[in-house]
Amino acid sequence: MAKKDAEQDSVSAEAKPAGKLKLIIMIVVPLLLAVGLSVGGTWFFLNKGAAKSDVEAESAEPAVPVKQVAIYEELLPAFVVNFTHNGRARYMQVSIALLVRDQAALDALKVHMPVLRNRLVMLFSNQDFESLITPVGKEMLRQQATASVQELAQKETGKLTVEQVLFTNLVLQ
Repeated sequence: MAKKDAEQDSVSAEAKPAGKLKLIIMIVVPLLLAVGLSVGGTWFFLNKGAAKSDVEAESAEPAVPVKQVAIYEELLPAFVVNFTHNGRARYMQVSIALLVRDQAALDALKVHMPVLRNRLVMLFSNQDFESLITPVGKEMLRQQATASVQELAQKETGKLTVEQVLFTNLVLQ
């Protein structure tokens, strides 16, 4: 019987390391398989998106046109208008620059510069002095000036030549 117990002990001793090895293999192999699949899937989807964007970039034209260089045209001399506010004479001096992107369109608009200056003088002289003191009032005036200049440009040249009217100097006295 002692021989049988000794044989069983030797068999069980050999079985235990083999059981641990099987357990390690059963854990490591699925783990390596999962890592490999995730790396492969990531690579596949990233290359698929890159290949798709390369094809789109080659075949399709750019959706957004490249913005042209800004051209600033100063309107000289500065605009000076007067107001009567609470029985006192008040003055406003405004220096203006036009933001344009097309030199040819600007040259076409320069022909109508007297009309443009007249529109701006009339716009400035019709303002309320109290509203011009606030930053909101100044911004509203700038937007009105932009709309007026764009309207004239559209009427005379057929296109929206001026992108913005900018106040480079504004003095209220």
